[in-house]
Amino acid sequence: MSRLGKRELKIPEHTEVTVSDTAVHVKGPKGELTKVLHPLIRVEVKDNAVKIEPKAQSKLARALWGTYASLLKSMMQGVREPFSKKLIIEGVGYRAALSGNTLDLSVGFSHAVKMEIPEGLSVTVEKNEITIVGASKELVGQFAAEVRAKKKPEPYKGKGIRYSDEVVRRKQGKRAVASS
Repeated sequence: MSRLGKRELKIPEHTEVTVSDTAVHVKGPKGELTKVLHPLIRVEVKDNAVKIEPKAQSKLARALWGTYASLLKSMMQGVREPFSKKLIIEGVGYRAALSGNTLDLSVGFSHAVKMEIPEGLSVTVEKNEITIVGASKELVGQFAAEVRAKKKPEPYKGKGIRYSDEVVRRKQGKRAVASS
């Protein structure tokens, strides 16, 4: 049994949850999100609360039960207060810039890396810090991971793109051998 799935999710003020046959729609002051439902999951809205139940007692249905409870909770939170991730660029000559709906990264390659910003996200760049903001926790996290993957932080000098709360373990590097 899923601990998350057993609990009813209270619908916060100024948030609207509607369920169709194949999807759940969550609408709030900061955005609107839709999630397609798996055929093994049933979602009901009653008395200002959302109840999630598995339709079958299979292993997959029980696994999806808690997953969908967590996803719906994140959706209801995101339409009220958007999620954000901060990335820090470190390295000499490393920089980021916005041009329209494209993020341009100069991170040590012979060419600039251009990344299309997904719809529903807003990206800001200040000096060496990239901030990604959006209502969908899943979309914010995925785009932040894709940006970071373009140049992961390396352990010797710490150059690359890292999360603001990430700790990069530094290595010592080679030493010159002293001859006597």
